[in-house]
Amino acid sequence: MLFHLGALTRLNELGLLKTLNRISSVSGGSITAGVLGLKWRSLRFDGQSVATNFLHEVSQPIRRIAGITIDVGSIVRGLLLPGNVADYLVRAYQEVLFGDATLQDLPRDDFGPRFVLNATNVQSGVLWRFSRPYMGDYRVGRISEPKVLLARAVAASSAFPPVLSPLVLDLSPFTFEPESGTDLQCPPFTERAVLTDGGVYDNLGLETAWKRYQTILVSDGGGALEVEDRPHLNWFGHSYRVLFLINNQVGALRKRQVIRSYQDGVRSGAYWGIRTGIKGYGLAGAIDFPHERSLALAKVSTRLRALDDETQEGLVHWGYCVSDAALRSHVLVQPDRAEGAV
Repeated sequence: MLFHLGALTRLNELGLLKTLNRISSVSGGSITAGVLGLKWRSLRFDGQSVATNFLHEVSQPIRRIAGITIDVGSIVRGLLLPGNVADYLVRAYQEVLFGDATLQDLPRDDFGPRFVLNATNVQSGVLWRFSRPYMGDYRVGRISEPKVLLARAVAASSAFPPVLSPLVLDLSPFTFEPESGTDLQCPPFTERAVLTDGGVYDNLGLETAWKRYQTILVSDGGGALEVEDRPHLNWFGHSYRVLFLINNQVGALRKRQVIRSYQDGVRSGAYWGIRTGIKGYGLAGAIDFPHERSLALAKVSTRLRALDDETQEGLVHWGYCVSDAALRSHVLVQPDRAEGAV
């Protein structure tokens, strides 16, 4: 979340933020994207396409939630009170960030980028998309102009399994577009959606952009899998470790797909990650950031727990520095409009 905030800050300063056509997000990136989408209409862009009030409208709310522990309270309430963990996560997001805003409070396509918050539909096994124009997946079908709480969409996208997952979305109030699903547009799939973190299916958020756009910017806040010399042997600990192994492999494949597409000239754009070595861009005048410090920041747990100011500032600054190197090395010489995936 904070790493992506640093990248968005640099995109804004370079005048690139306003040029984005689509912002596709998963997991913690959807918290950042959700705030940006909600505040988009409040941003004041000057003649250089730079939002002069970005700090107040976007950075400060994200820094505020980064100073609050949300996951523990949500988990405890979900275990002891009616409802589940994801329901209390929604309430926490409402209280701190989104209030009663819905997907219809995101910008229209003719006013700003389309924001797509991605979750994984556990029933259909494919990506469930939340956006202002529609929500749904290609197997179950689409619901046009859904008035779903923005906090619920963000919670679904960031419902990391197994502790914050699943989020059950009641679909009974909505009407599906007829024949918009390929094979599952029928009960019980159209009655409720059982959702988990979008990163389970696509942990770089590329799916909604890859076939549509030529210029792709990828901000990757996922850390690499750490070695465990004595992994847990109990079923829960073992399952949790295996989940991380699967997620790590999916991410590695997606990353290689992106990098190879740049190398082969199939796509233009840039990739930067929380574990990227900034010197690898070979950019003269790159902002200096010690590699040892960036690796330490990459190991900060991705829990929704309070972080001290120094750690927050380090993550934001690292996202700022490495995105600057990637953008100045590969993007600023290109006139194409850009697609952002976080």
